[in-house]
Amino acid sequence: MKQYKVEIIKEGVLGTLFFGSSKLPLKKMEQVMNDYGKNGWDVSFQIIEKHRLFLFWQREAIIITFVKDSEL
Repeated sequence: MKQYKVEIIKEGVLGTLFFGSSKLPLKKMEQVMNDYGKNGWDVSFQIIEKHRLFLFWQREAIIITFVKDSEL
């Protein structure tokens, strides 16, 4: 049996509003992935999604799915 966890990491709102787009926060992604890795989780898959922000802007988010074997 396996366990799954999902993390959603979004790009910054201010950068999107002022510059039209912003980068995904790589340092935060690394921190989240390293924290899960220390606890035995592996990355199952990732997907980048675009969401509408207010009326004219779009914001990217990365959805990371982690998996590990259940401890039964």
